[in-house]
Amino acid sequence: MANCANEGPCGPCSPRTHARMERFMEPCLLLLLRGQRSHGYELMARLRELGFEGSSADMAVLYRTLRQLEDKRVVTSSWEEGTQGPPKRVYELTEEGEALLHDWARVIRANRSRLNKFLDLYETLCREEGKEGGSDV
Repeated sequence: MANCANEGPCGPCSPRTHARMERFMEPCLLLLLRGQRSHGYELMARLRELGFEGSSADMAVLYRTLRQLEDKRVVTSSWEEGTQGPPKRVYELTEEGEALLHDWARVIRANRSRLNKFLDLYETLCREEGKEGGSDV
């Protein structure tokens, strides 16, 4: 589970909210694969820059999401021989994946204002109630 700076009523770390953020891994993977082929462990390391922890749960979500993206034909994969160790599956973005990435960017951009308004109101209400309102974003 995520390390949470705020465990109070206005700053919970909940499996319910954590699970919903798993969906955000899809656009993140598309972005990371744009112009750069990568294998799973490289992707997980780079996902840390976007707020993912690299836990075993995140790894499971990573590979499940990659399989789903392959099924949708927005990502392809192939086995690549390395200089050390076993072959690794390497993932690459397709043209359809590039289009989906642009769609995700439009959706995220459109929701940015809505999310900021939510956080502003949330923090205001928590301050009024005298509770820790978690401004850890």
